[in-house]
Amino acid sequence: MLTSEQIDDFHRTGFVHLRGFFDIDSEIVPILSQLHRLIGMIAEDEGIRIDRKPFSIEGFDDGLFALLAKDRRLVGRLYDAAKQLPSFCRLTASEKHEKLYRCLRGESFPAVPAGGQGIRIDLPGEERYRAPWHQDYPNQLRSMDGLVFWAPLRSVKPEMGPVELCVGSHRGGPLPVVMGDSANPDKTGAYGMLLHKEETVISGFDRIAPLSEVGDLLVFDYLLVHRSGSNVSSQVRWSMQMRFFNFAESTGRRIGWRGSFAAGVELASVHPDLVVQGPVRDDR
Repeated sequence: MLTSEQIDDFHRTGFVHLRGFFDIDSEIVPILSQLHRLIGMIAEDEGIRIDRKPFSIEGFDDGLFALLAKDRRLVGRLYDAAKQLPSFCRLTASEKHEKLYRCLRGESFPAVPAGGQGIRIDLPGEERYRAPWHQDYPNQLRSMDGLVFWAPLRSVKPEMGPVELCVGSHRGGPLPVVMGDSANPDKTGAYGMLLHKEETVISGFDRIAPLSEVGDLLVFDYLLVHRSGSNVSSQVRWSMQMRFFNFAESTGRRIGWRGSFAAGVELASVHPDLVVQGPVRDDR
């Protein structure tokens, strides 16, 4: 599925960008179509009148801003529903993903973490749910050997805030974090988990923000430091996050493949060594 050069680059940089990995008609369109239907159903249930255009790949989220105008919580309802779409679940657990994991990790036992999948809805100008610099392992646990499969459902332009990656940062292992951000008290859970001495950490790496098209797949290591970009466009940035971990990895076996926030597990109960106590601000 990959060339030896791509595999070598992945191990060096912590990520690989696979263009045209998905078949748009058979793998992406069913998800977009079901999202379109969900938006219409929520609008109908809430008595919101929307003059919708017929379904199209680019206009699949027609009506979303009408939900937002009535109540931001309706977008949250859509977010929770989207991760349960059969088309999305089928794609997540597809055999091609399992093969890709083994291609990058060699002899491994790939697994799909419960609660580790989702479809992000990043609204223009909204910062509350924008993910700060982080590694996925402290958020997800299960196994230190894990991969994030990130794919756009709308082509990402610079102003839409592409995901930002610290190249090669996965090689430093898991980094300590501080729980809670005094400057952003409305951010809770994983959104409020900050890298300890964040500015010092990220200053040591080159950063890249790959632009991607519908059908592309970006794969990165659980330990790669990354964050959501700021969406300053007029469009919603839609993306899929599909996570996988390795049953066979020693840390995961030691902790019994326990999960983190989505499974109700506190990071400190599994890795007290990764949680720094004290004030957040001072270089985070």
